[in-house]
Amino acid sequence: MADPVTADAPAPAEDRPFGVSTAPAQLDVVEPDDAGRAVLTELAAALPADRLLTDPDTVAPYVHDDAEWAEFGTPLIVVRARSTAEVAAVVTACARHRVPVVARGAGSGLSGGANAVDGCVLLSLERMTGILEISRAERLAVVQPGVINDHLRAACAEQGLWYPPDPASAPWSTIGGNVATNAGGLCCVKYGVTRDYVLALEVVTATGEVLRVGRRTAKGVAGYDLAGLLVGSEGTLGIITEVTVKLRPARPTPPRTVVGFFDSLAACGAAVAAVTEAGLQPAAFELVDRVCLQAVNAWKNAGLPEDAAALLLAQTDLPEPAAQVEADAILEAFRAHGATEAMASTDPVEAEALFDARRMAYPAIEQAGDAVLTEDVCLPRGRLAEMLGRVEEIAARHETRIANIAHAGDGNLHPLIIVPHGDEEARTRAQAAFDEIVALAVDLGGTVTGEHGVGLLKRDGMARELGPGVLAMQRAIKQALDPDGILNPGKALA
Repeated sequence: MADPVTADAPAPAEDRPFGVSTAPAQLDVVEPDDAGRAVLTELAAALPADRLLTDPDTVAPYVHDDAEWAEFGTPLIVVRARSTAEVAAVVTACARHRVPVVARGAGSGLSGGANAVDGCVLLSLERMTGILEISRAERLAVVQPGVINDHLRAACAEQGLWYPPDPASAPWSTIGGNVATNAGGLCCVKYGVTRDYVLALEVVTATGEVLRVGRRTAKGVAGYDLAGLLVGSEGTLGIITEVTVKLRPARPTPPRTVVGFFDSLAACGAAVAAVTEAGLQPAAFELVDRVCLQAVNAWKNAGLPEDAAALLLAQTDLPEPAAQVEADAILEAFRAHGATEAMASTDPVEAEALFDARRMAYPAIEQAGDAVLTEDVCLPRGRLAEMLGRVEEIAARHETRIANIAHAGDGNLHPLIIVPHGDEEARTRAQAAFDEIVALAVDLGGTVTGEHGVGLLKRDGMARELGPGVLAMQRAIKQALDPDGILNPGKALA
């Protein structure tokens, strides 16, 4: 067992390069009611003063995530907890007086799931940054929720281990937030999403009780899978204060990268389907369109090609000579399905530059100064080409600029709907395009969110997707675990 490793506390929210705190909210003044005043008194007595933020200027960076146009309220207070005991104290006080409590991490979410509601206690877990254990023997790590995804990956790499879930926000998003939304990422096409790596959780319930669910063993079926239930629950069933994740051995060789350039998004989709139908399994399989490439070039002078409508990036991490065989097969599929140019590379620097462009696409478009409403629909792989073509039609019909990035290998599409700030007519058209894309995803047999969560933006879409019977079942679970409805009210289940 490795010695405990502790990460430094992340920079304050207002100092981070991405996320909502780059545009702090304007807060209304809300006078607390009797319950609110009682909670404030109890928190002041129970917690050190440096945990508590009430000044509007310091509270503002915490009140919403990075979801464009998702509503947010004014909290009573922001509490920056440093331990499970402090989280439990907060929830116990809120439960006693039936005051809402909303948990948040880095604020990198894209669905409004961590947005404040009026009169809530906003509980920030960003300072719970301990990497408590990395075990080579058991291939697991135990971390607090404020650990940055890339910090965990780096610490695991020092032990010859690998934590695969890698959302594009990995340099700044937290493990707790990744668990709350069941985040995916570039490697999930082969290696799975966050839920596939969560073994156990420590959670503070709606009454303030601290429980542990899950296991440390490789196998176990005792009772219901409560850890799996909490992953993706967006803070509506409990507040996660510790996460045990399983790890994989580090990949022994750098992956081979295959790049294809296409004249249309539909051709990209057809190439993706061909790779899948051939039984190939890339370790990463990404789509980036021309608008995103142009934005990254403008921001970083990256020198990326902009002539094609889009490019596909695929990687194989098989050992040689199997990697060569798979790379050649992917290359042939690209060429057979409309690639204007396709090539393979073993240069890790070149490959990393291309994948960095994929990761930077969303913030690069934000840097241009426009509002960006981000979609997160997931389609059966065989419908991806149709969906991409229909998104282009929706953009034209609503006179709305839509960029596209995608985890193409698993059908997870992220149309980025771009609107000039202050243009209300464009915003109305963009919202109509957003709603039509959500509805179309369901009609094509997909889901309204592959990895960003329901939050505030996808509640109507989720109702359309699941239907009244399944919604009633989900509400019964919520009622059982949070009978007073204090945990992140109004999110996911309206």
